[in-house]
Amino acid sequence: MSTTAVIFGGPSPEHDISILTGLQCERVLTDAGQDVVPIYWGRTGGWHLVPNGGEAKDYVDGPPSGAKDVEPRLGAAAGFYAGGGLRGAKKIAVDAVLNCCHGGPGERGLLNGLLDLMGIPATGGPAGAAELGMDKLAFGTLLEAHGLPTLQRRAITPDTKDLPFGGPYIVKPRFGGSSIGIEVVEDLGTARDLVRAAPALRLGAVVEPFVKGAVDLNLGFRTWPHFSSSLLERPLRPEDGEIYDYKAKYLGGAGLVSAPREIPAKVDPAIEAEARELAETVATLTGIQGLCRVDFLVIDGVLHVNEINTIPGAMGLYLWPNEVSYAELLTGAVAEAVANKPVFDATGADGTALRVAGGIAGKLMR
Repeated sequence: MSTTAVIFGGPSPEHDISILTGLQCERVLTDAGQDVVPIYWGRTGGWHLVPNGGEAKDYVDGPPSGAKDVEPRLGAAAGFYAGGGLRGAKKIAVDAVLNCCHGGPGERGLLNGLLDLMGIPATGGPAGAAELGMDKLAFGTLLEAHGLPTLQRRAITPDTKDLPFGGPYIVKPRFGGSSIGIEVVEDLGTARDLVRAAPALRLGAVVEPFVKGAVDLNLGFRTWPHFSSSLLERPLRPEDGEIYDYKAKYLGGAGLVSAPREIPAKVDPAIEAEARELAETVATLTGIQGLCRVDFLVIDGVLHVNEINTIPGAMGLYLWPNEVSYAELLTGAVAEAVANKPVFDATGADGTALRVAGGIAGKLMR
């Protein structure tokens, strides 16, 4: 039987939510008879092999009781190693990784890149597609370039002089996997001040029109064994009608799965059909694989693609109809990662260019 490592946590503002997702997925796979190795990625970057069947409370102060330090290694003996001391570290048997990291380097493609170099197939990728999904400016530009309906989105800095659309504005971190750090402001001056001062925007910010009364819709999709989409969800915004933010998603009741929602969403069948078509187009354009979610906005009856979430909270399992089991969704994503494992080689690098190069000094240019 193959062994799947479930990696969760990571140095990200969404660290705690990632733990919940990881523990849920570990439980689903274990209950389905899978051989599962849970690996916790700490808030400050440390890696830990942790006991199976953990609970959220076990991680409040960091690695749980019974955790063992883990070292990821590259090279000829690449892999995850645990233990140490006089007998040396032992390699952990891992055939594939279910990536349950939200935000930060875990969702942005950096973890996938590391695992690619280690020769371990992983969900949440490919690495380049994961990076695209986390870059709100690049993703929005891709949508506009291909004529998909979306709100205009532009980069903003403290020195931005003007924008091609008027306020009010919604300002978001350019690189982020959730609704952390988003703010609604009335004018460009306030938006610039926010970008200058907000820690969440220090790596870059984007701005788009804020449309009061817009309706949120979410649709999950999977790309294995073929493209298919979930039930359509309408998250219910807070009573003030402002934004469906991190607090509304995750910090009420039992978290995302119990957040207020309407599922299946009661919408015009034409809107639902268009959402499914657009989600498949987004999957094709981005090249992302696995279990993902596309977030839409309905504005004056027109559907707009808003964002893609490449590793959604709880892996978006709750979005799927009862006839598709959670275990089937997770094992399918892992199977796809294994089938599409990147292979690197140096074909063509036979030394010919080096032999004919001559002296390097003669090739330097001013």
